[in-house]
Amino acid sequence: MSAAPLDAQDEPRIGPNAILQTIAVLDRHLGRAARDRVMALAGVPVPPADSGMLPESQCHAVHQALRVDQGEKSEGLLWLSGLATGDYILANRIPGFAQTIIKALPAALGARVLAKAITKHAWTFVGSGQFQVEGFKPLTFRIDGNPLRAERAERPACHWHAAVFQRLFSTLVWPDCKVEEISCASVGSGPCRFVLHPQGGQAPHSAPVHSG
Repeated sequence: MSAAPLDAQDEPRIGPNAILQTIAVLDRHLGRAARDRVMALAGVPVPPADSGMLPESQCHAVHQALRVDQGEKSEGLLWLSGLATGDYILANRIPGFAQTIIKALPAALGARVLAKAITKHAWTFVGSGQFQVEGFKPLTFRIDGNPLRAERAERPACHWHAAVFQRLFSTLVWPDCKVEEISCASVGSGPCRFVLHPQGGQAPHSAPVHSG
């Protein structure tokens, strides 16, 4: 007897901001027509603002459709979406008292506390993938099987994840923190790795993206 097909309700899920914040960025920088075109290309309906966790296949489809539709410009747009997702997490998911404690700790200890919290909730942003802290000197995150990776890329392409990490750590631990993706499953085999530079580093897609 063949196995029953995977029910949509059983599919791994990712937090809705992977799509909702991307839609908001498209509306703000490219306009409604471009947003509708990307969503149609993805074959994904616009989710309501109060959506719960969304199927990871839909999140991947929207990010990939944006890459196809906008080419290199998608890098900056996904970066802005990641920053906005980080802002949402800070405003709604990390209690104010916890943020105060992390900020008050020595930076190295605060980074460990925040990294532990991120690891605990990693299922919300990696879906079927696997997240781990690979090292602390420097702080390095690893995602195996990243469901939001590009299908193919010539250079590391997980701008959304990098931006989320940068927003959280630059707000709570290292004000000058920059995140660099040093390896990416989109480029070849293996995991996606993100190195956090406390005193700054390369963040080539953090500049605002303008329409036109």
